[in-house]
Parts: sequence; C-alpha cells; structure tokens
Amino acid sequence: MELGSLLHFLQHKTILVTGATGFLAKIFVEKILRVQPNVKKFYLLLRAPDIKSAAHRLHNEIIGKDLFRVLKENLGANFNSFVSEKLSLVPGDITREDLGLKDSILRDEILNSTDVIVNLAATTNFDERYDVALDLNTLGVKHVINFSKRCVKLKVLVHVSTAYVSGEKGGLILESPYHLGDSLNGVPGLDIDVEKKAVEDKLDELRRQGAKEREINMAMKDFGIDRAKVYGWPNTYVFTKAMGEMLVGHLKENLPVVIIRPTIVSSTWKEPFSGWVEGIRTIDSLAVAFGKGKLTCFLGDEKGVVDVIPADMVVNAILVAMAVHADQPYNETIYHVGSSLRNPLTYTRLQDYGLKYFTAKPWIDKNGRPIKVGRVTVLNNMASFRRYMFIRYILLLKGLELANTAFCQYFQGTYLELNRKLQFVMRLVDLYRPYLFFKGIFDDLNTEKLRMTARQGEVETHLFYFDPKEIDWEDYFMNAHLPGIVKYIFK
Repeated sequence: MELGSLLHFLQHKTILVTGATGFLAKIFVEKILRVQPNVKKFYLLLRAPDIKSAAHRLHNEIIGKDLFRVLKENLGANFNSFVSEKLSLVPGDITREDLGLKDSILRDEILNSTDVIVNLAATTNFDERYDVALDLNTLGVKHVINFSKRCVKLKVLVHVSTAYVSGEKGGLILESPYHLGDSLNGVPGLDIDVEKKAVEDKLDELRRQGAKEREINMAMKDFGIDRAKVYGWPNTYVFTKAMGEMLVGHLKENLPVVIIRPTIVSSTWKEPFSGWVEGIRTIDSLAVAFGKGKLTCFLGDEKGVVDVIPADMVVNAILVAMAVHADQPYNETIYHVGSSLRNPLTYTRLQDYGLKYFTAKPWIDKNGRPIKVGRVTVLNNMASFRRYMFIRYILLLKGLELANTAFCQYFQGTYLELNRKLQFVMRLVDLYRPYLFFKGIFDDLNTEKLRMTARQGEVETHLFYFDPKEIDWEDYFMNAHLPGIVKYIFK
C-alpha cells in the first residue's frame, strides 16, 4: 500500500454519498468541506420524492445541524454560496434500480463525473421489519454495486458495514469476508433470492389473512429475527448487513471496493469539536436512563469489553482507506475500526465514568430538581435478570390482574400499560442480550497496516487520526461524550 497527501487526493474529486442524512455521512461531508474546500462536488443521495423535499432535508437534517457551526464560522457570509457550489442534491432511493434516479440528465452527469462512492445508506434498527431491512441493507447494496460499475471515472467504492456481522462469535474476530451461502451455525444454503421470496410470501400471507398494518409491522419484525436466527445471526440488522457484504464480494468483479466495519460508533472525539452526537446510539440509551435516575439495574458482564469508537475516527479511517484503495481493482479489503484490541474499555469503567460525571453535574429535571444517581445493580446472567423482573414487576402485574377481577376491571388501564412496558423491556433485552454478554475482540491487523501506511506516507496524520490507543477514555467520557449526550440528546 502506498499513500501520499490525503488533502491532495481529495482535491477536485467528485464524491457520491448515499444515506446522506445519516450520522456518519454528515460528519464525512463536513470533514472534507472543512479541510479540503477544493473538493469539486458532493452528490448527496437523499431519500426524497423530489428536489424540493430533498432541499428541505438538506437544510433541516444536514447543514442546519450544530455539526456545521465551525465551517459556518470559518466561512462567515460565504457559507451559503460555498454549500450551494459544493453540494448537489440527488433525490433517490437505493432500494431501486439506478438508485431511484428519475432525472436522466442528472443520472448521466453522476455516472460520468463521480470519482468516489461512499455507501452509508442503511437502517441500523435492530428491530426493523425484515422487508425494510432486506431492501436497504442487502438489496440496496446490489443496486449501489451495479450503479458503481457504470461510473466511468470511479476510483473506489467504500461500503460501510458493521463489525457485528460476526454474530455472537467469541475470541479474536478476524477481518474476513462473508460469501454467498455462508451460515454461522452450519445451516446450509443461505440464498438471498430465497430470502426475498420468503418476504414476499409472508407479506402475501398476512394480507390474505386481513392483517392490519400494525399486525403486519410486528409480524415482519418477528419474521426477520426468526430468519436471522436460522442462519446464526442474532437480529435482523446484522443479518441483512452480512448479506449486503456477501453481495459486495459476489458482484464487485474488478470494481475497487473497500469494506469498513466500525464497532459501536460514539460522539466525536476532536473534530469538528468534541462531543457532537445525534440520536440515541447503542450505549447512549444507558447514559440517558442513568443520568435521569431511571436505570436501577444493568444486565451484562461488568468485566466485558464494550467496543466504542468515536465517529470522527471512523470517518478518518474511511478517508484514508478510500485514498489507499483508489484504482486498486482486485482488492477487497475489510477494515475493523474499533478499540477492543488496542485500547479496551470495560462496562465497569463505563459505569464509573457515568457515576462520577452525573454526581458532579446532575441532570436537572423539568421541575428544577437535581437528579441523584447511585451505583446500579448489575445482573450478570439471564436467570438473575428474570428473578429480578419477577419480583419487581411480574408479581405486581399478577396482583393487578387479580384486582381487576375483584373490582370489575377498574385497574385495566394501569394493567395494560404496565404489561405493555414489560413486554417492551423484555423484547429489548432479547435484542441486546448478545451484545451485553459479547465475548469477541475485533482484530484490526488490516487497519493497523492502514495506520502504518498513513504514518509512513505523506498523509496529514494530525488531521486524519484513527488510532484508538491515543484515547484517554476517562477524559473522553468526562469531557466529550457525556457532556455531548446531555447537550444533544437529553430532553
């Protein structure tokens, strides 16, 4: 691998970004605009029916975010004209052929001018409907690959996946590809066409039965989990992302392709400023619940490693990999971007940081009262969790059921609401259980070679840093991540 100046590589490039309103996509676009204003153009593929809707999404979901304030400060009155020059909106949909591009002139323009494609379009919902997840995370990849092959100037396609396509494996997890037909539990014959047909048949069956939309929604969520478990994956998200990777390998031919597998992506560490985050990401739901005094127990292995990586590091890894693999058609290199091997963080330390932060800076509720926090009860296996839930909630539920009978359904509303919350919690626990007790460590040998290439070449490593060993976790959580969660997520 050889690499020169990354700023020079980005100069005059035209880049197509799918899933442009997503968390990483926004950080990716902002980074390039800020450090290399001489990038030629971004085509931002937005799921929208027309250009007016796409423009609305651009202003409300991308450049209107606080993420862009440093760029706005740098450019001042020139910000709007700069953005208009550099960002070209593309209403489309990766679940359709030609990425759903209706404007043939725009489509031909993109096909003839694009140097780099970064595929960030996905649904990251663990509990997504199978038909939706299959369309976006799997079949959408096919459409991106087919479109990429027609781009006459394309230097590289970067496909962003997830490290957790590994399923529930323990031990050292290698940066290895998946192939069509692979299965994690030995069941033969994983066939994406069969999965597509199974989805169609299930939807037809539900409609014939006269199922309501809410019932169809729930049935398709359950169906996705069932299909994932047949082949050894714990949920619909990682199953469909794994199948997406399979399609990359199967369809790419001589296309220059890189697969980036981040672990748990957290708020920015340094750029454009520390602590920017959007939406409640995986571990952030714990921080929010804890800070608001609503987290009384935690299910998981206290000594287990939680593989966190700041979003700006993931973006920097994408950028360096993009440059290294440009015009390298026969490579299909996979990069794990995480911290578990080189700078592991345990759940115990995570809890310590949360306790220290919210004790010093308690959350103030809507009544102006500071919320007191304390160390939570840790349940280290499912049996202890079920006992806890039985004593704390299920006995109460059974008591309400008896009271309902005695008092002519007087407590029916309370009973139904508590039962609904209990079912919701149990479903979440089932979805996240594989990660609360996850025993895997993600090898990053390829990623370390990428870092070495950057250090030995002319890459501006102060701008494009992605070595997790540089992170002081206590400093990051106390001064970046938790303040960011409070500022951008707490409501």
